[in-house]
Amino acid sequence: MTKRYCIIGAGSSGIAVAKALKQKGLDFDCFEKGSDIGGNWRYNNDNGVSAAYRSLHIDTSRKNLQYPDFPTPDDLPDFPSHWQVMQYLDSYAEKFRIRPQIRFRTSVTKVVPAGDEWAVTLDSGETLTYSAVIVANGHLWDTRLPDFPGQFDGTQIHSHAYKTATPFDDKRVLVVGIGNSAVDIAVDLCRRARSVHISTRRGAWIMPKYIMGIPTDRWGAFFSRKLKLPTVISRMIVNKLMYLTVGDQRRYGMPTPKHPMWREHATISQELLPYIGHGWIKVKPNVAKLDGDRVSFADGSSEDFDAIIYATGYKTSFPFLDPAIFEVKDNEAPQLYRRMLALERPGLYFAGLVQPIGATIPLVEIQARWLAGVLAGEITLPSKDAMRAELREHWRGVKRRYVDSARYTLEVDYRDYATQMRADMASGKAGY
Repeated sequence: MTKRYCIIGAGSSGIAVAKALKQKGLDFDCFEKGSDIGGNWRYNNDNGVSAAYRSLHIDTSRKNLQYPDFPTPDDLPDFPSHWQVMQYLDSYAEKFRIRPQIRFRTSVTKVVPAGDEWAVTLDSGETLTYSAVIVANGHLWDTRLPDFPGQFDGTQIHSHAYKTATPFDDKRVLVVGIGNSAVDIAVDLCRRARSVHISTRRGAWIMPKYIMGIPTDRWGAFFSRKLKLPTVISRMIVNKLMYLTVGDQRRYGMPTPKHPMWREHATISQELLPYIGHGWIKVKPNVAKLDGDRVSFADGSSEDFDAIIYATGYKTSFPFLDPAIFEVKDNEAPQLYRRMLALERPGLYFAGLVQPIGATIPLVEIQARWLAGVLAGEITLPSKDAMRAELREHWRGVKRRYVDSARYTLEVDYRDYATQMRADMASGKAGY
């Protein structure tokens, strides 16, 4: 009997998996709840879960963003907009003729084991059976909100709902968070809002997009991939170069974290520190209390605000999977061999469920080829005990390297992880 596979989602991960399975001659269906590909990158995507805002530009330079077998056009800027990224993804889908095999405007509502197979129920009520299911629904859509004491009477949104600065014209705005979305939105707002404050619990290392005119991530790629230096050493060197470029960020008014830069994701922004220096953005510690239109902070200060934007991250969830079948819990190792294969659920795989330092797109393309190799019988999997040992070793590395935060639940080291998958494909045997 011919095996058939299911891919859930047609974002940058789903289309990479579709291309890889197609190249292996594997039969599959791909379901996308929206009317087109692109997922998070499609601005105002009618699938309802895109977090793209109008001013969004990528934080990874285009040469590090691209799929390994599909270079970005040379006429793109170093840091393309979301529109330009979508043009690139559209071209990828066209080249590999992926669209005809995607069922658009089709949501998956339930995925359950069915003997040695998987039953997939669609929003139409139809149920189909597959040999395996590959989940590629993304992990930047189920918003996480803080639980501050008190009540705020003004506008409150998660950064996922932010699209343009227009609704905040002449407003006093507090942005809670210090990740890339938080600082992008603060910069976007500060020329139009009456005032913009950023609240951060422990600060962050702010890394410019350019060092000496070269995209910063290309420096990191040079040290880690060309010179073969360990990731920690590469990041230490980039940190020194960054200091020579921007100096001590405390001088601008941005506190430095207590932990070294290599223990977290740096926040990428060319504009934040100068804008803080200009007084257009002010930095506050963690929120202590909400009281009407007033917000009190951990340092005892307080300010009046008209709006709060929570750039506080996302939960990892799968609305079509019962948690008893599979779930990801904060600060616990997802039970996934090679971050893809569900240890206790044969035939259930995940693509793009990773958080690397750098771009996810090229890493997912390697994941996709690994998955296709496994499904095609070209890669032999190790024993369950060996898979569990691999998972334990990976998680020990995560806990040793990164700060204790839910943000790093899905963390991988790009170079080490890509090397493992490539070795599996080259040998035809997945290892530990």
